[in-house]
Amino acid sequence: MNATPPTRRHIVRCWAGLAFAVAALAWPTRSHAASSSDFLERHTLTRGFRSGQPVDIALPNDQREVLFLRSGPRDRAQSLWAWDLATGAEHELATAQGLTAGATETLSPEERARRERLRQTARGLTAFQLSRDGQLVLVPYSGRLFLLSRPGYRARELGGAGLPSAADARLSPDGHSVALVRTNEMRVLDVASGAERVIASPESAGVTWGLPEFVAQEEMDRFEGHWWSPDSRWLVVQRTDHAGMERLQIVDPSNPTRPPEVNPYPRPGERNADVRLAVFPATGGAPVWVDWDRAAWPYLCRVRWQETGPLTIQVMDRRQQQLSLLSVDPATGRTAPQLGERDAAWINLFKNTPWWLADGKSFLWVTERDDTGPQLDLQLADATSRRLTPVGLRVRELLAVDETRRVAYVSASDEPTEPHVWAVDLKKPWKARRLGTERGVEAAVFSKNVALRVRSLKPEQGAPRWIVEDASDHRLGELRSVAEAPGVEPNVEWTRVGPDSLRAFIVRPSDFQPGRRYPVIDWAYAGPHSQRVLRAGRQYLLEQWLADQGFIVVTVDGRGTPGRGRSFERAIRGDLIGPALAYLRAALAELCARHVEMDGSRVGALGWSFGGYYAAQAVEWAPEVYRAAVAGAPVVDWHDYDTFYTERYLGVPPADSAAYTRSSALLKAGELSRPLLIVHGTADDNVYFVNSLKLCATLNRAGKKYEFLPLPGQTHVVTAPEQVRQYYARALEFLKRELGGVGDAAPPRP
Repeated sequence: MNATPPTRRHIVRCWAGLAFAVAALAWPTRSHAASSSDFLERHTLTRGFRSGQPVDIALPNDQREVLFLRSGPRDRAQSLWAWDLATGAEHELATAQGLTAGATETLSPEERARRERLRQTARGLTAFQLSRDGQLVLVPYSGRLFLLSRPGYRARELGGAGLPSAADARLSPDGHSVALVRTNEMRVLDVASGAERVIASPESAGVTWGLPEFVAQEEMDRFEGHWWSPDSRWLVVQRTDHAGMERLQIVDPSNPTRPPEVNPYPRPGERNADVRLAVFPATGGAPVWVDWDRAAWPYLCRVRWQETGPLTIQVMDRRQQQLSLLSVDPATGRTAPQLGERDAAWINLFKNTPWWLADGKSFLWVTERDDTGPQLDLQLADATSRRLTPVGLRVRELLAVDETRRVAYVSASDEPTEPHVWAVDLKKPWKARRLGTERGVEAAVFSKNVALRVRSLKPEQGAPRWIVEDASDHRLGELRSVAEAPGVEPNVEWTRVGPDSLRAFIVRPSDFQPGRRYPVIDWAYAGPHSQRVLRAGRQYLLEQWLADQGFIVVTVDGRGTPGRGRSFERAIRGDLIGPALAYLRAALAELCARHVEMDGSRVGALGWSFGGYYAAQAVEWAPEVYRAAVAGAPVVDWHDYDTFYTERYLGVPPADSAAYTRSSALLKAGELSRPLLIVHGTADDNVYFVNSLKLCATLNRAGKKYEFLPLPGQTHVVTAPEQVRQYYARALEFLKRELGGVGDAAPPRP
């Protein structure tokens, strides 16, 4: 769950904590006889048919090649590759085994947490960074740092032997230094000599330097805890103090001798981490503390320090209804307001803003003042602003700015199911054009000078593509995917339903037979800041697999989802279940009336994370609609989720306790009258296992029957093959038993 508008990665991570890890089980065939082991084998070998796709793409300004990470089609170990613009040839530049002479990978607790927050399941080389001039490539692996020099890509290791694991290493803009964190210390490494100096050390237990806190990673989509100045002379460093915070423990019941993992976790109404910022000389020295009213504005949401503008921070109040954009004088730490935002419900965060222009006085900003946004604005030096994007084009992210051509590139949608890349004219307000023409979901990565880009497309049908283009829109080639083909295209119908024209999709079996009646699975997420309904056909391979077991699978994006305007999204403020149930119940009724093959008397709910919460609530509040539910990793009591996510929608307890009671899955649990299967990973550090245990306890006290499947040792992203197999086998058996098969009559009501 996160707080930012859904980019491509957010869309995946929000709704499918389990499906993200197991999408490869979606191996639909025209035969229903495929065994679970068949699906598990494809999953473990292909990572959901994503292994072999180019990821983490970077483009040096010299326009000679495109760098990216890619694994083989049947493994998780990624290596570094280059695609040559002149010849179209690709070359493998570095592998984890080659850099370390075959040493086994070990992950620090910080790196494991970062990957969990990113929902990252790849191994091998999982990140790299280019220097500003593109001549150096920094590659971290297993807590060690390697530097590759272009064009020959000769590699050498940075740092001495026996040092603690390095976390969040970042090259300075001039390429002469690397900022990194070891054992919660902020350090700077000299590239030439390999010597390290400590910039800041924890003063006490619970203090960290240079790392983002939990809610910054999980909810703000901020993974940085330190930032270089453009001239490489200064470092802005986050200091985080977890003193006084609640500590939640994760105990491994299958290994009782193992000490519990203890994490500071901010539950609603409780204490957050205390976050401060300090500016340090890169050569070491006394800090200059950044001065803002941290009591009134406790959340540090964004830090930006561009060559063309001042050091800038975005801070937010606890209720997330006020945001202040502040410029910072690095010499004194004093701040000055640049812009303020207010919203009676909540304020969304956007990446890469503000984007300061060459004059150093004006900047681009994404805002949503009314139902016509979010919009891209030009904020002028005299504090006035000018809207740049037309009404009806809703901006999701600012991607790049080409001041030479006077163009800004944004991810935006004029149809909520299709985010695309748009070029926005900086000279002529309300003038924008799409870069591509195909239906589907697009994203793009740009070189720093915006002379080159890679535009990715997940089409309505077919395999994803990665198209290399120049600034004049000329196609230069494509990056190659070696991912294994799933062998089938999902049978998806995109549709609209209800007076609000809610976007929905329907997935029918590959061997669908008109005239027969099928049980229906509502595969819901139903939560805020996430979309399930997108015109990217292969995103629904798992839905097709489930449909091919004898169901029709549907999903509806109701109010609360993005891409439809401020009022549509904020309709859930103060109640996370009431509006969702009302809209989805009505939508299901209409869909079943419209399509006679959908048996409205045999509807089941299936979901993970917020979708698991919705599934549990569905059978509690609407047993006349939902005959059974599979609730995976559900948030049961919102007092047990984190502050930044939960308080945005429900307010801050105890003042807003009524909203928490209204939204709790425990409120009606004692009246459960439909079959319910609860599934949860015992090591989940996002939606803690205690949520499902609370639901079980309430059902036990009420004498209710239910089924419970713990997944030992699994986190919010389930990856162990045996656990994946067990989950899907149990879920499928449960749904078939409770809903019946094709053409069956509805099972007797209890």
